Amino acid sequence: MNLSALSFPTGDALKGILLVALFAIAAHSIAQTGFITQLGLSPLIVGILLGAIYGNTLHQHIPLEWHSGISFSARKILRLAIILYGFSITLQEIASIGWQGILLAALVITTILSVGYIIGTNVLKMDSETALLTSAGSAICGAAAVLAMEPATKAQGHQTSAAVATVVVFGTLSMFLYPILNDMHLFQLGNEAKGLYFGATIHEVAQVVGASSILPQNAQDYAVIEKMTRVLMIVPAILVVSWLMSRKNTENENKKSSFVAAIPWFAIAFLAVAAFNSLHLLPKDVVNSIHHLDTFLLTMAMVALGMETQFSKMKQVGGKAFILAAILFVILIIGGYFLVKLLGI
Repeated sequence: MNLSALSFPTGDALKGILLVALFAIAAHSIAQTGFITQLGLSPLIVGILLGAIYGNTLHQHIPLEWHSGISFSARKILRLAIILYGFSITLQEIASIGWQGILLAALVITTILSVGYIIGTNVLKMDSETALLTSAGSAICGAAAVLAMEPATKAQGHQTSAAVATVVVFGTLSMFLYPILNDMHLFQLGNEAKGLYFGATIHEVAQVVGASSILPQNAQDYAVIEKMTRVLMIVPAILVVSWLMSRKNTENENKKSSFVAAIPWFAIAFLAVAAFNSLHLLPKDVVNSIHHLDTFLLTMAMVALGMETQFSKMKQVGGKAFILAAILFVILIIGGYFLVKLLGI
């Protein structure tokens, strides 16, 4: 590991980081307003929107030397935030949903990532980075998955932003659509099965909480745990994508050394933190404080990615990304339902 890469920036780069932090504070304040809360928009989503507005209006008025701090926030702080995200999960919670819930999460992620990549690259003729990021947002855990997968794909800011935008649209739509479909008695499932279905097919954690609030409490618990199971599976997903991308981008190199170089060690650290969190060695108040810090760091990363986004570049991938996300949204709703029925949950 390159220790120099871990050193904290100083001088003008630090000013760039502080600028990102100020935007993140604003994003948190906006996300706590009534209307934004009702829409289920997390500080992460608000953050990338604020960053994109800045990136397309005022960025030319900021000293060029500050941009290294923005880049640091979009990459190094992002990796730290993903590692700390492990404190949101315990292995005991994952085990509580049984083998059916774990298998359901694995099948959803594998299917959506595979189908999304194939349709995106072969049918819609998208670049592989945007296709993978868009599919990851639908398959795993929304914006957090897009952020976590970004280093593995080596995507550019506008590609990441396009993928996050699809999560905003279809994740928010699911919050309203699922309760409507449930009221129409279209989900012929038991309460616990409905919880697993909601958790396995809705994009963001907050959106799962919002949509499942119409269900009994035990079903709500199952929904959230199933969702966090998908989050935990981001580690093998990143490893596979990193390996595939390293093979695609590397020619005439030793395959073993290429794979080792491609391993996203922050994802391994995330899994280690989740395992540590399962031991319950830290007081609950400390873990809650880490959750708040992690949300803020993730918001900073989203702000920074938004700042690096140019709408002119985003237009090149945005339309196709939304078409792909819409296809995956339909597959999640219909395919996920039949998977739950097939597994006899």
